[in-house]
Parts: sequence; C-alpha cells; structure tokens
Amino acid sequence: MKTIGIIGGMSYESSIHYYERINDQVNAEAGNLTCAKMIIYNVNFEEIRKLMLNNEWNEIGVELANIAIKLENAGADCIVIATNTMHKLADYVQSKINIPLIHIADCVAEKCKKTGIFNVGLLGTKYTMVEDFFKDRLKYNGLIVNTPENSQEIDEIDRIIFDELCKGKIKDVSKKYYINVINEMIEHKGIDGIILGCTEIEMLIKSKDVQIPIFDTTQSHIDSIVDICLEKISL
Repeated sequence: MKTIGIIGGMSYESSIHYYERINDQVNAEAGNLTCAKMIIYNVNFEEIRKLMLNNEWNEIGVELANIAIKLENAGADCIVIATNTMHKLADYVQSKINIPLIHIADCVAEKCKKTGIFNVGLLGTKYTMVEDFFKDRLKYNGLIVNTPENSQEIDEIDRIIFDELCKGKIKDVSKKYYINVINEMIEHKGIDGIILGCTEIEMLIKSKDVQIPIFDTTQSHIDSIVDICLEKISL
C-alpha cells in the first residue's frame, strides 16, 4: 500500500470528504479493517485566503511547497492538494519535491473522456474560471472547456463558494443560481457535461439537478488516489 500525503484545510469541509471517502473506498475494496495510509497537513485557510486576496501567490507557493517537502520527508509516496484552486501552484510544488503530485485536472479529464464527453462546462472559484492554469490542463487532456462569460455570474459563483460553501452553508437560492448558470451553458455553449471544479460545489449540486452528466473533481481525484493507494495503478 502506498502512503498518500495530503495538503488539506482549503477548506476543511472539502478535506473531510477526502479523508472519509478515501478510507471508505479503500476499505470497500480491501475489506476487513483496512484503511488508507495517509499523512495530512491541514493549513490555516484564513492565512492562505488573505494571501490570495492580496495576490501574494508566490508566498502561497513557498508555503505549499514546504508542506509538500515535509510530507515527502515523513514518508509520503505522492502528494495530493485537496483543492482545485491551489493547483495554480501545482507545477511549482512539483518542482520542489521528488515524488509525484497527483493533479486533480488530469483525474477529472480522464473521467470525462472515459464517458465520451469532451465539450464541458467548468464552474469553480473565480481563479479557476478566469485564469488558464486549470482550463489549459483540461485542454491538454483533450477537452473543450467553457466557462461563464458574464463577470457578475463569475463573481456570484465565487462568492457562494467562499461565503457559504466553505463555511458549510447550503442555500436553496444558491443551488438555483448554479443550476441556472449550467442551463445557460447547455443552451448557449452546447456543453455535454459539467465539471464541478471546486471541491465544495458538490455539496450544492447533485446529478439529479441537471440534465447532463456531472463530473466532480473531488470524487475523480479521490478515485485516482484510492487506485494509487492500493497500487492498482503505478506512480
């Protein structure tokens, strides 16, 4: 069994899903009292969020890389960043360690392709929707990527993530807002699937809420992590 090094806490709500589901899935496959070998470093997201708002990404990169080094030194066989947005720094973190970083965009793209869906919509934080670091990784994997074009929609999607979902708040009005945005992309962009590109969005949007397949980055990431943990796929 491989040992997974997880950088968590961004937010702790999503990190709970990682810890619980990885263990559940490993146990379901291996049986008895088997659980995953994990080393988790939980950051204080308040400090990270302040750096994000001040556009101090270099400082965040150094912090995450130092954590990854600690996890490697503690015996981790690979590194997982348990959030989408921080994959903005994935290449930098990877450059500072000697073990692989399991990129969340690669995992969800593989799920899409296996289902035969290539024209997708992407929802996430403002960073994920507006900047290229996540979209380009999906495109590199062969997907056509669409995001909301209305800046007000992007701002509201982002606000709901940080002001509500990261705090564990689930509101019907926010669910309806997300569903409307997805339906607009279906109508105007012709998307065949929607990627929930933030680890908290799955708390709000379920497969029954929309007419097209949903690809949850969190679950896609977790599925790959479980396969690595159980050595079903090699690093």
